[in-house]
Amino acid sequence: MITVLHNPAATRFEASVDGLLSVADYALRDRVMTLHHTFVPTALRGRGVAAALVQEALAHARAQGLKVEPSCSYVASYMRRHPETQDLHA
Repeated sequence: MITVLHNPAATRFEASVDGLLSVADYALRDRVMTLHHTFVPTALRGRGVAAALVQEALAHARAQGLKVEPSCSYVASYMRRHPETQDLHA
C-alpha cells in the first residue's frame, strides 16, 4: 500500500516509501493543474509509486473541478494508458 499525501504549500503530491521521498510537482493556474515533474528514487522504481502519485493527483484534480496539463512525459503516458482520465485533459 502506497500512501500519497497532497502538500499544497509545496505544490506537490508526496509518497514516502522505505524512508525515501517520491514526488509529483504541479503548478496551478486558471483552474488548470500542470503536472510538470515526477520523481521516484531509483531504489523504488518499478513498484508503482509514480502511478500512485499520478492517480492521486488526477483524483484531486477531478474532485476540485480542475483540468490537467501533463507536461511531464510520465503523466502524459499515464493519461494515454488510462482513457478514463481523458476528460481531465486541458
